[in-house]
Amino acid sequence: MPDGPSPRTAAVIPAAGRGVRLGPGTPKALRALGGTPMLIHAVRAMAASRAVTLVVVVAPPDGAPEVKNLIDGHALPEHTDYVVVPGGATRQESVKLGLDALPDDVSVVLVHDAARPLVPVDTVDAVIEAVRAGAPAVVPAVPLADTVKEVEPGEPGIPEPVLSTPARARLRAVQTPQGFDRGTLARAHGSVAVEGEGATDDAGMVERLGSPVVVVPGHEEAFKVTRPLDLVLAEAVLARRRANDGF
Repeated sequence: MPDGPSPRTAAVIPAAGRGVRLGPGTPKALRALGGTPMLIHAVRAMAASRAVTLVVVVAPPDGAPEVKNLIDGHALPEHTDYVVVPGGATRQESVKLGLDALPDDVSVVLVHDAARPLVPVDTVDAVIEAVRAGAPAVVPAVPLADTVKEVEPGEPGIPEPVLSTPARARLRAVQTPQGFDRGTLARAHGSVAVEGEGATDDAGMVERLGSPVVVVPGHEEAFKVTRPLDLVLAEAVLARRRANDGF
């Protein structure tokens, strides 16, 4: 990472997925939350950090103009620029395309799920600060509330044998934005082959390089909106924020 107190930080938001678990229709990132597309909430969540000066949105391959028009219609902080680039067939390919669009002077990169629209700015800042302090990869995460069982996967509806019960105190549920030294993330995307649906966790790719990954505290409101019940919860969280903050 270059010397200096404030290396430039950019966020990459892969938003090219269809979101099939939320049902047919509009791509998940464009579903409305409180009357505003989730993607806009996610972009604003990254731009809420004064350290983030650029957001790269990776759109569906045939939907970049639509996404650009969408973002053009919503106000962002003046200190944050954005660009929209077409994505690939997998999340891994889309993140790589977002990385390729970054200017040379960006040295800290956040990768954030569009489906985590309500991550608080304190979490974003904590990730950035940990990368600036020297960690090559940083992941926000929360302790698990449930006991986890490792099982032998079987056919749907058929009882599955339990193989082990990992110690819950050692487990964390990973969130985003994940933060990286740009060179480390670029090496990971340059060396980890795309297999099947590709990697869904950029920090996991860095782990495969043998580089260290550290965890900082995540936040309960940084949950991923994947199923219809998650959308109900997100609407409730947003309504509470609006009532408390008056925005």
